[in-house]
Amino acid sequence: MVRPAIGLEVHLHLKTRTKMFCGCELAYGDAPNTHVCPVCLGLPGSLPVANREAVEKGLLLALALGCAIPERTQFHRKNYFYPDLPKNYQISQYDRPIGTNGALLLGEKRVRIRRIHLEEDAGKSLHPEGADATLVDLNRAGAPLVELVTEPDLESPEEAREFLRRLQAVARTLGVSDASPEEGKMRADVNVSLRGPDGKLGTKVEIKNLNSFKSVQRALEYEIERQRKILERGGVVEQATLGFDEKSGKTFVMRTKETESDYRYFPEPDLVPFAIARDWLEALKAQMPELPAERADRYVAAGVRRYDAEILAYDLELAPFFDEALKTGADPQKLANWLNADVKGYLTQRGVALSATGLTPENLARLVRLVESGTITGRVAKEILPEVMEGADPERIVEERGLKAVTDEGALRELVAKVVAENPKVVEQIKAGKTKAINALLGQVMKATRGTAPPDLVRRLLEEAIGG
Repeated sequence: MVRPAIGLEVHLHLKTRTKMFCGCELAYGDAPNTHVCPVCLGLPGSLPVANREAVEKGLLLALALGCAIPERTQFHRKNYFYPDLPKNYQISQYDRPIGTNGALLLGEKRVRIRRIHLEEDAGKSLHPEGADATLVDLNRAGAPLVELVTEPDLESPEEAREFLRRLQAVARTLGVSDASPEEGKMRADVNVSLRGPDGKLGTKVEIKNLNSFKSVQRALEYEIERQRKILERGGVVEQATLGFDEKSGKTFVMRTKETESDYRYFPEPDLVPFAIARDWLEALKAQMPELPAERADRYVAAGVRRYDAEILAYDLELAPFFDEALKTGADPQKLANWLNADVKGYLTQRGVALSATGLTPENLARLVRLVESGTITGRVAKEILPEVMEGADPERIVEERGLKAVTDEGALRELVAKVVAENPKVVEQIKAGKTKAINALLGQVMKATRGTAPPDLVRRLLEEAIGG
């Protein structure tokens, strides 16, 4: 059976005030070609100067991902036709990147990072509908980027999407990048091949310019299936650079793949190599915040299952909320369950952010404790959650509406006996071996008690009544 081998090349826009090699401000959404100068326009005689803040942010990301940092680094020219980069070459890094041999964890899986390097972005080509010309906006030309290249350690489209989600969380935690795909500040190219039965890598193709995590997953799903069918027919996968059509969900050939020699790398003559001092790195390490992986470990130590801990730790909106809720003393795992399932489901269904709701850590903790203590059932808790999400106090709702759990066995026995007596056919089915039919009776009792009766207790009383 063939297995996919997937590698990613991720571009992150660094969160700096100015561009990579000039003083032009980075202002997204402004009028086209209003943030340009002789340097980013590639005019004769203009000289680049490296942006120290961009270098530091690149180093911070490399350190956070456990990369080896060289003592010296250097910029190179990458020669390639860019219709929206005026000087017609890109200042990038070749054999002296700022970081190598790092990793990002997906659970217990270690996804190796081959290199992280700095470079500048190109501008943006615009293709107005119906026009016979292409327009160019150079506001983005020269914007600082880090490119992160993984080894082909990912084995499914879902893993690739999760890797990107976690990398986004790391970048945002560090403050090095907004990492927002919708603004073009996080883009990915994917390399994919299928391993043969012997485990060897097959011919890879590259899919360029994927601007959302969903697009990465969809493109990989299609391309993996396309390659699988070719190999099953005895064909050969051809190396190529592909695009992805969002509407059809299919990849298409853009060009045959360039090789490294086609780029004709050589040291950038206008920028000297520079040393990365150890005390500089130590100062950067000192400002490192708690990373998502460290946060996940802390949650596990507090009593949260690893799976739930990692979901929370890499969600930069839920994580600080969870930290505040933990201070109330509520059960960590139960808090995690509610956040990862019901609260997140509420947010997804309505398409809103947690910060746009009225939910407070204290009220969520109160809701969890009401269920944990047996004061209300889980069903009641789920029913009142929308109101709690709007800022209502769950304890007040329960008290005012009389929603406390009915635990009086005597009263419940009477109700159970009534339901059993009114449903002789269902009782016969249960006695005949159709045990799942008891759920119909359970539902009637729960409806009569407005969901306030503990389901396990009701089921036991029903079994006793029917068995008797």
